[in-house]
Amino acid sequence: MNTQPTEQPTKTIRRFISYHQNPISVLLLSTIVGIIAGLLCTAFDIVIDWLVNGRSTWVKTEGGVSALTIAVVVITSALLSAFGFFLVKRFAPEAAGSGIPEIEGALDNLKPVRWWRVIPVKFFGGIGTIGAGLVLGREGPSVQMGASVGRMLTDLFRINDDEGRHTLVASGAAAGLAAAFNAPLAGIMFVVEEMRPQFKYNLISIKAVMIAAIAATVVYRSLQGQGAMIPLPAHSDVPLTALALFLLLGLIFGFVGVIFNRLVIITMDGFERLHQHKTGRFVGIGALLGASFGVMLLLLPKLTGEGVELIPNSVNGNFALSMLALLFMARLITTLICFGSGAPGGVFAPMLALGTLFGTGFGMFSMHLFPNMEITAGMFAVAGMGALFAATVRAPITGILLVIELTHNYELILPLLITTLGATMTAQVVGGKPLYSQLLQRSLAKQKAANKPSPTPQKPSSDAPPKP
Repeated sequence: MNTQPTEQPTKTIRRFISYHQNPISVLLLSTIVGIIAGLLCTAFDIVIDWLVNGRSTWVKTEGGVSALTIAVVVITSALLSAFGFFLVKRFAPEAAGSGIPEIEGALDNLKPVRWWRVIPVKFFGGIGTIGAGLVLGREGPSVQMGASVGRMLTDLFRINDDEGRHTLVASGAAAGLAAAFNAPLAGIMFVVEEMRPQFKYNLISIKAVMIAAIAATVVYRSLQGQGAMIPLPAHSDVPLTALALFLLLGLIFGFVGVIFNRLVIITMDGFERLHQHKTGRFVGIGALLGASFGVMLLLLPKLTGEGVELIPNSVNGNFALSMLALLFMARLITTLICFGSGAPGGVFAPMLALGTLFGTGFGMFSMHLFPNMEITAGMFAVAGMGALFAATVRAPITGILLVIELTHNYELILPLLITTLGATMTAQVVGGKPLYSQLLQRSLAKQKAANKPSPTPQKPSSDAPPKP
């Protein structure tokens, strides 16, 4: 009889992973990161859809807008939003907002990734605030949760070298965005382009990012289908004589993007002065926002939520020019309020809606000025989606790929290139900085101020991760 003790499976795995200099082990772990991040982000998407669609169905079965439905929706939205704000304030302040600046800071070894707190807080908190009807996107939470999954695996398998930890966190970020938008190319390019100051590019890291994005997309499509997330009608080729109009639209968006970024910072500072980092005030603001957007869900639904449903309506010409202007201004205000409040949620989807509304209006005005030119407002709507993203985030290629993968409008690549390039160049010329870089610098400055020696002793916090 063999009396030799058998090695435990977990020890075998750890022994394999301990050779993390071997690219095969890093690529294997990036696959696992992609699968877990894909499952987590797809579940996040499904639960939010269930909550939003369930509320809409209930209102219809109760006969539409009435005193009863308004009261129930307002109360539930206030509770959901307050719940999300409370989780952030009490357990993981770094989960406020999109969380993308936190991941960029982590890739630069400037920020910790407390995945054991961030993942549940971002998941349930994001469901609360987005489900309450606030103007927030799902992509920010997905990116932060995906990157946190990457860090979780490095802790579980005790990967201690910076290169391996960095690669898996970046892979998780790409997987999160890919699963959020069903857009693997955009997820990959987001890490390579937008996170270029932090991302350590080499053959292993880029392969790991690609594998994680692919795995997350396969998971998403297996559960949610393979169709375009924002199906739009195909457009004919844009006349070459009209390309100057797309360049002009991009130049305008460059200024709009810089103004938008500054307004985000101003709004955040205003909310901080309002709640003064006090839990009661912070949660109270969340409840008030939830109640307000609960009312708007029934009376002004176009001003609530991510705004993705507005994109096909705009492209199909369902809004007059005056309505487009009103919607753009109103949603600009609601986007700034919700994102600036510190609620857990992203801003990608709301920005895409804003870009579409502005682009559609520009297209309708251009059609009026040049009636003989073979252009449609929908062409400019699609170009506007990528242009505002490029001007604010300063990632034109990511914006182009994101729009193409979301809409399957491959015919508009050339106008998208011209518009996003014009927007990016204008934003750079006028001195604007990328949104997430500004938010990261703002967060680091506050962190530095908070870490100054205090005259009174502070109780040490238990921020150590659970031992694997």
